[in-house]
Amino acid sequence: MTDPTSPTTPDVDVVCVGAGFSGLYAAYKAAEQGWTFAGFETAPDVGGTWHWNTYPGARCDVESIYYSYSFSEELQQEWTWSERFAPQAEILSYINHVADRFDLRRHFRFNSRVAAARWLPDEHLWEVTLDSGETRRGRYLLAGSGGLSTPKNFDVPGLENFTGLTVSTSRWNISLDDLAGKRVAVIGTGSSGVQCIPLIAEVAEHLTVFQRTPNYVLPARNAPLSADVVDEIKSNYPAIREECWYSPGGIPDRPATDRALDVSEEERRRRYEQAYERSGFLGVGAEFSDLLTDPKANETAAEFVREKIRQTVEDPKTAALLEPRFPLGAKRSCFGTGYYETFNRPNVSLVSLRDEPITTMTSDSIIIGSDSYAVDAIVLAIGFDAFTGPLFALNVTTPEAGTLQQAWADGVRTYLGIMTAGFPNFFMIAGPQSPALASNVVVTIEQAVDWIADLIAHAKAKGGDVIEPTTEAQEDWVKITEATVNQTLYATTDSWYRGSNVTGKPTTFLGYVGGVGRYRRMCAEIGRRGYPGVRIGGQAVAPTIGRIDREIA
Repeated sequence: MTDPTSPTTPDVDVVCVGAGFSGLYAAYKAAEQGWTFAGFETAPDVGGTWHWNTYPGARCDVESIYYSYSFSEELQQEWTWSERFAPQAEILSYINHVADRFDLRRHFRFNSRVAAARWLPDEHLWEVTLDSGETRRGRYLLAGSGGLSTPKNFDVPGLENFTGLTVSTSRWNISLDDLAGKRVAVIGTGSSGVQCIPLIAEVAEHLTVFQRTPNYVLPARNAPLSADVVDEIKSNYPAIREECWYSPGGIPDRPATDRALDVSEEERRRRYEQAYERSGFLGVGAEFSDLLTDPKANETAAEFVREKIRQTVEDPKTAALLEPRFPLGAKRSCFGTGYYETFNRPNVSLVSLRDEPITTMTSDSIIIGSDSYAVDAIVLAIGFDAFTGPLFALNVTTPEAGTLQQAWADGVRTYLGIMTAGFPNFFMIAGPQSPALASNVVVTIEQAVDWIADLIAHAKAKGGDVIEPTTEAQEDWVKITEATVNQTLYATTDSWYRGSNVTGKPTTFLGYVGGVGRYRRMCAEIGRRGYPGVRIGGQAVAPTIGRIDREIA
């Protein structure tokens, strides 16, 4: 156990990794508290995922008016979003505006990757080593590196043989014009694939989409925001934010109270049609209260969407390949524009990898069994090593627990998705087992940073400078997250939500799905009760997180 009586003066109070939404708000909060802060960012500027993900069609799937900071009323009033779902460039402009407005860049060093972080128990400090070899010491270490920032390894057989153009959606570094007139392969049909495929199809001589698992792709229904809508939003932002904070998903909710099978088939269909036209996260999958808990109810919604696919895609064989066969919402649904219509184009074909994966590649083709597909360019849309990948890349170690990889060898173990036992003064912003996986992540980020800041202030007031959850409290949270997800259809399906997209990754469900509002109330109550289950300066209030969870249910 860390000695709570021998602190050493740090270079700064807080060291933070990342200059996206998490890191920028952490810097703002630290300045507000009067704490010294040093942030490090691999990229040359702010933006996080919105700096790197510049592929054609990249945009947020949470509505812009909610996918934004709430900490400053002045910021809310002066910034105007142009579309319902903002494109990457506009989101990056917003983040740059925030950095400029609050003078946040001065807190960060860019083009600087954190190569390792080591806890020094005698000094009560984290020593961070940069890729340059330089070290910095801070009392508290914050990981604001994002849940979807570490690209999955390119585990495509024979990729090294290919001599044509290869690009990844997660590190896009070409122009769409570079694909014009080429035979293009897109491997992967997750969110980035769904967004870029229609645009690539418009310029390619031929596009072949290689799909392993079809996803539900709902129409984005994107549109410009009119001046009247913007004015109404700005005049009601306080109420809108309050609704976001206490909703299930971090967006204003339209709570469904009735069950799908309790209404007539005609009524269900009428409501599904309305929801399909509305779309977004309050679309078809949110129309009834039991769609994520009752397989039979879910099948009514899933089949409705599959029917829409069959109506849109002209070739029955192609339509069949595009139909998902898992519960709607059990994996994160995608939102697209013209996605299914793209497969009606004469220059687009679909290849399923479900029964027969890619065998290898040659210098100019992709081989599947006895079939060969000639291509000039390959677009890898194969996703991320979600949540744990960015954290493991920091090479965080302590004498007590070893590396984070070792501590989580059998699965993720956290306290509220914010801390983990054996790693004092280490905080994860919107980390694994937090609501970040299934919510408007900006809401989760702000709440997490505020809670961390309150905890640190509480510890300082008590004269403690070492903060760590107890193993017992951590296990309580793991049980709560597992029990919560096991009540839903999330538990029935393999996906990146469970880490099953990365070979060898322990299959822990990576989020808390009890709802943003319930989680916020729980965290607030934990703070009011003196942070039960958190050891401060060697002392801990007995863990009661399970009781709190039951009380606020």
